[in-house]
Amino acid sequence: MFLLRLFSFLILTTLSIVATAHTIEGSDANFVQAIDGPAIFPFIYLGAKHMITGYDHLLFLVGVIFFLYRPKHVVQYVTLFAVGHSITLLAGVLGNISVNAYIIDTIIGLSIVYKAFENIDGFKQLFGFEPNTKIAVFIFGLFHGLGLATKLQEFTISDNGLVTNIISFNIGVEIGQILALSAVFILLSIWRANSSYLRHAFLTNTALMTGGFLLAGYQLSAYFILPPV
Repeated sequence: MFLLRLFSFLILTTLSIVATAHTIEGSDANFVQAIDGPAIFPFIYLGAKHMITGYDHLLFLVGVIFFLYRPKHVVQYVTLFAVGHSITLLAGVLGNISVNAYIIDTIIGLSIVYKAFENIDGFKQLFGFEPNTKIAVFIFGLFHGLGLATKLQEFTISDNGLVTNIISFNIGVEIGQILALSAVFILLSIWRANSSYLRHAFLTNTALMTGGFLLAGYQLSAYFILPPV
């Protein structure tokens, strides 16, 4: 019961702030814009920090690993997500691909809904088929990376050392992802030893879906109300 309460607390806490998604701001934003030349380790740190505080990314990945019992399977899915994430992060920043941030964040929110819905066998029960999870994780990784690239394009970043810094930032994102998911996987593994795990799996994934809907709804309403970003 303790672990169920812990997961519920973490998810509910996330629900209260998830609508704001995550971005780079404050002193971190000032640093990104002030740097001129390669800064490998600072950008690795920023990438790791960004992922660990990236509630939308983490909610999606929690859904991905919720029913994965072996570390090698976790690595497979997280790698697919990381590859997709890396492709659009690099292509978006270096190729200056412009996408409305609200639309991207709406899709990211819906990716959380999708994975949680799949976890409760929603597709099989309602539509009679199961989508290819690996393909879906890769595709949503592309969207998540594009969302981050869109946010980075809001800043004036020097071309001097840009490729090195973006790659370093992406490495940091993956390090942060591994650290965060390792902690989640350990907690899940402990919880799985208790009979309450399967009994409360539906409720937990429903909470994940709620978080995804909140994020998507907030971003979609902002798209129609606020100026383009």
